[in-house]
Amino acid sequence: MIKPGLWIARRFSFARKRFRIINIISAVSLAGIFVGVATIIVVLSVLNGFQELARDLFLQVESPLQIVSRDGKTMPLDRELLIEIEALPDVLIADPFMEGEAVLAAPGMPGELVTVKGISARAEESLMRRTGEPYRYFGPTTISVGDMLAYRAGIRVPQEVRLFSPELISLGLSSLSQPWVLPGLSFPVVRVESIFSLQRVFNDHYVLASLPLASEILLMKEGECSGIDIRSDRETRHASRVLKARIEELIMQQGLDKTLTVRLLEDKYTDVFAVMIVEKWVSFSVLMLVVLVASLSLTGSLTMTAIDKKKELFYLRCLGMERPQFLTIFIVQGVMIGVVGSLGGAGVAWALTTLQERFGIVQLPSKTAFIIDTYPVELLWSDVALTCLITIGLSFLVSLSPAFKAAALGKAETTGE
Repeated sequence: MIKPGLWIARRFSFARKRFRIINIISAVSLAGIFVGVATIIVVLSVLNGFQELARDLFLQVESPLQIVSRDGKTMPLDRELLIEIEALPDVLIADPFMEGEAVLAAPGMPGELVTVKGISARAEESLMRRTGEPYRYFGPTTISVGDMLAYRAGIRVPQEVRLFSPELISLGLSSLSQPWVLPGLSFPVVRVESIFSLQRVFNDHYVLASLPLASEILLMKEGECSGIDIRSDRETRHASRVLKARIEELIMQQGLDKTLTVRLLEDKYTDVFAVMIVEKWVSFSVLMLVVLVASLSLTGSLTMTAIDKKKELFYLRCLGMERPQFLTIFIVQGVMIGVVGSLGGAGVAWALTTLQERFGIVQLPSKTAFIIDTYPVELLWSDVALTCLITIGLSFLVSLSPAFKAAALGKAETTGE
C-alpha cells in the first residue's frame, strides 16, 4: 500500500510540472527549511561554545565534580574514601577543600564579605599548570585575592589584612555579657601573597588559601572539610555525568548516600548556567519560527499540486487506489522536502562549525574586550537531531491538510464521472 504512494510522491516532487509557480513555491519551502535548519544549528553551536567557555573558566578553580554534605554543612574527612575515589577509572585527583564566607578588612577600608576557598598544595599546583602561572598563588600563612576584590578593597601585595569568620563578630557581641570569653577571641592577620585574575565570579569575591589557614579562618574543627574536589582525565559535560554515576554508586556501596551527595559544576553555579540554557532554548524557539513559516508554505505547494494533478488522481482512483494511498502520496511528498531540507541544512551547519572551530574564520568585533579572538563553537549532535526531527515533524503536520484535500478531489472526480 505504501510503496506505490512513495513512487508517485517522488514523481510528483521531481517530475516536470506544468505550472511553474508550483516549482517556485516548492523551492522556496525547501530553501526556507534548508536555511532555517542551518541557522538554528549554527546559533545553538555558538551558544554551546560560550557555555563551554564559561565552564572552562570555572574549571580553573573549581572541579567538574564535588562530593559535599547533603545538609550543606561540613563533612568528615574520610581518607579511605579519597583513596577509593582516586582508584576509579579516569579520576586524576580527589582532594578535600574548605569553603565558606569570611570578612576581609583592610586598613582604612570598610570590611568586605568574601568567599574563602582553601585548597591543597596539589590542587594549587594543578591550578598553576592550567593558568600557566610560574609562581605560587599563596603560602602556608598567606592568601591570594581576586583582582576586582583587591581593587575594590584597596589591597596591594604584600599588604597585611584581617580575614575572619562572621561568627567571631557574634562571639564578640556575646563577650559583652560574658567577659571571660574576650581573651580567647582573635582576628587572624594574614599577608596578601598575590592577586589573581581567573574568572569574574572568583575575581570579584574569592580569596584562595591553604587548607590549614582556611580551616583556621572558617573556624572548622580538625578532621572536617567542606567537600572533596574531583578532577578527571576528561572534563567534558558528558564525561562528568558518567563519572558522577560511578561515584554515586561507590558512595552508595559505602552506605554514605544518606549524608553525602555528588554535584556537578553546573549544579553549584546553577544561576549562571541556567541563564545560558534558557537563552539557548529561547533562541531555538524564535529561530524555529523561520522553519515553521517555510513548512507552512508547503501547504500551498502541495494543495496546488493536488489541483494540478486532479486528472491523474482520478485515473489512480479508477485503477483501484484507496484513500490511504492518496494520503500517503502527499504526506510523503511533504516529508521528503522536510528531510532533504533538514539534512542539507545540517550538513552545511556541520561544515561551517567545523571551519570556525579549526580556523576561527569569524572573529569577535572587539578582541580587547574578550578573552578570546573568535566565536567559540561546539556542535552537539543532540541539537542536530532535535532540530531535524522537529522540522520533519512540522513538514508532516502541514502535509496532512493537502493530503486530505487530494483524497477528497479524487473522490469528487470519481463521483462526477
